[in-house]
Amino acid sequence: PSVFTADDYSDITDFAIDLLEPLGVACHRLDAPDGGRAGLFAVTGPSGPGGVMLSAHLDVVPVIGQAWQTAPFTATERAGLIYGRGTSDMKGFAAAALHAMIDAARRPLAQPLKLALSYDEEAGCIGITDMIGALDRTIGRPDLCIVGEPTRMQIVSGHKGKTSVRVTVTGSAGHSAQAPHHVNALHLAADLMQALRRLQDEIAQTGLHVDGYAVPHSTVHVGSLSGGTALNMIPETAVLEFEIRHLSGEDVPALLDRVRDAAAGIEAEAQKTRPEARIEMTTFNTYPGFDQAAQDAIGFVESLGGHLPPGKVDYGTDGGVIAAHGVPVLVCGPGDIARAHRADEYIAVAELGDCDAFLGRLVNRLETGDALG
Repeated sequence: PSVFTADDYSDITDFAIDLLEPLGVACHRLDAPDGGRAGLFAVTGPSGPGGVMLSAHLDVVPVIGQAWQTAPFTATERAGLIYGRGTSDMKGFAAAALHAMIDAARRPLAQPLKLALSYDEEAGCIGITDMIGALDRTIGRPDLCIVGEPTRMQIVSGHKGKTSVRVTVTGSAGHSAQAPHHVNALHLAADLMQALRRLQDEIAQTGLHVDGYAVPHSTVHVGSLSGGTALNMIPETAVLEFEIRHLSGEDVPALLDRVRDAAAGIEAEAQKTRPEARIEMTTFNTYPGFDQAAQDAIGFVESLGGHLPPGKVDYGTDGGVIAAHGVPVLVCGPGDIARAHRADEYIAVAELGDCDAFLGRLVNRLETGDALG
């Protein structure tokens, strides 16, 4: 188990190191700033920059409240399918990447094979954000990174980024019979929610659009709203959380300024009767999107067995952070994102076989020095 909400799941990183180090693979364990989890950068073959890096996250989402037919943290094979939390997202690829590293460590590579195993990706790509500053000084910057998120081995050349915002609203408490004389924090939050919906409509109609996405524009989404204690009490505080899932070319600061302007207007109106009214916005998580247009990188991954045409996805991956560090990135891995985060998540044995063959071709190319770069 390596559920991202757990206090400690660093054993899985040590498991990977114990597999690789005896074969001479250079492993760099990177502890999270607050402990309890660790990332790994590893390399086999020539030292320094270059080569290809495989990227996977080791954390998974919880299973609480889900009706599993098998033990979620035991790999159970039935009729050619392997069931278990993370089989598709994305321990299947992590296992295949470790297998490829073991294979590569036994060969005289002309170009290095590198590995990035991150933590807390499910919390918003936190681990790779912590780790990326150590890439150059540990294993060296690769010529290409393949992120093995479950794409059914289709080549994904771009995905959206995300900015998550928490809004804390302060009104004035009182008896509900005196409601007109107070400011209801939930009402102010609802006013801001309406402003967010108007912004979303505007983006959809006149904002930046990019072909290839299921939703071709950036999106604004309110995910939670809380406040209030009892029906006969005016809520003094409320908390609203929203996200912007944005195209890589979107001007996110400008969108946030639009929201702040709307919040300031709502706050100013409320302060006419209650000066203590406040609306405060805090960004608590962000990761970038990316858009890889390099045809040589796409052609290389196709030659390994990645499927065309290249697509784009609306969800995020560690690839956005890696691309922002200056590394060309493509996403391509076994399994299907539609199976992720659900009960009875699975991956097919045949899908893992296809991925092993894909990575085997990569190791062959690195041995002959015929990889990208």
